[in-house]
Amino acid sequence: MASTREVQDAAVAQSGLDDFGDDSYREGLEILLAALRDEARLNARGEAFIYQRIIGYLDQRLQVEDWYRRHPEIDDERIESPLIGLGLPRTGSTALSMLLAQDPDVRYLRRWESSQPCPPPSTVEGIDPRIPPDKGEMIGTRYHVPADTHGPMECHELMALSFASHIFQSFAQVPTYSAWLVEKADLQSTLSYQRRVMKLLQWGEPTRPWRLKCPSHVLWLEQLAAVFPDAKYVMTHRDLTDVILSVAELYADIIGAFTDEMDPPYIGQLNVEHWSLGMDRALAFRAAGADDLFYDIDFRAMQADPIGEVKGLYAWLGARSATSFRSACAIGGRRRLPSGSRVSVRTRSSSASTSSRCGHALRSMSTWRAGGRLMRGTSDHRFDRRNRPVPRIRLCAAPRESRDAGLGQLLDHGRSR
Repeated sequence: MASTREVQDAAVAQSGLDDFGDDSYREGLEILLAALRDEARLNARGEAFIYQRIIGYLDQRLQVEDWYRRHPEIDDERIESPLIGLGLPRTGSTALSMLLAQDPDVRYLRRWESSQPCPPPSTVEGIDPRIPPDKGEMIGTRYHVPADTHGPMECHELMALSFASHIFQSFAQVPTYSAWLVEKADLQSTLSYQRRVMKLLQWGEPTRPWRLKCPSHVLWLEQLAAVFPDAKYVMTHRDLTDVILSVAELYADIIGAFTDEMDPPYIGQLNVEHWSLGMDRALAFRAAGADDLFYDIDFRAMQADPIGEVKGLYAWLGARSATSFRSACAIGGRRRLPSGSRVSVRTRSSSASTSSRCGHALRSMSTWRAGGRLMRGTSDHRFDRRNRPVPRIRLCAAPRESRDAGLGQLLDHGRSR
């Protein structure tokens, strides 16, 4: 794997530019490259893919800074009151974001611009060459979520411009980088740079409220709130056993293409630890006075009545929806939303014991409390079908010793396999 200087030089040669902006990206880049070299055990395909990906992110960073240099007025753009989707992965957030993206009165991160935000879309005449003729890039053996050429994308690739993003651990086994990301990385700088890129993306377009989505944001909600102080959040929920089985399979499918020495127990352990930490942080953030900023949607409720859930969300936001959006929702509501990838029978069979322990470890952190009763994974809503308010759902954490005991059982099982 190349050195920091080598990938920077390659990006400079590719773009003809040499200003990367502030140095906040360098620490993550250096730690990532070291982990790729020492830990990832990449095969030839993996090295070629990830090496070019890193150069591409550096190239885009150079272009972002060049656009700001030539057009400093971009910084005058305002990012106001974004709605940010988050929660555990594989909880229906992609289906929700695809529905929300049908609203012509909102701005979302388009799939084709997420890894290549430059040039600003408003400056392109005719058909944008970044728009692929099909669904776009597929990493791994299949699309793991519903995909659409113009559909919404998560924030991972904008965060990758600062080299502090979950996307890299989904490409390769990089434990040192993964630990740094959740323990020491300056995510406020990363998210500030994401905001900088969002300004560039909306420059020259009508100002519309943003709809963002990224499950990983549960890990750095305090930093997210500092960068987007007027944000509100929609949090999706699902049976936690299904979540970890599904996201671990996603990681394995992608990582397995880039290494010949995949470590499934490591992938399972990484996801349990990161998402456990994410739920801890999300619960603490909400309990500290931010709970009124959250709207909760259960996976089963979203599958059963997606349009009803979106109506409830809009009522909570106090937002009106355009006629064309309501029409699109009505058409989409006649079809059952896709639930994403399915875990194979073989994977389910071999992981039955693991998933049971995993469910115990994580379920302890997502017990729902409503009206003094404890409920697990219920489908209660904040608005009924007529948009009448119903009692709010609150989250509470189970004792830490209970969660840690379950997590220990899971890890012991992984070591014994």
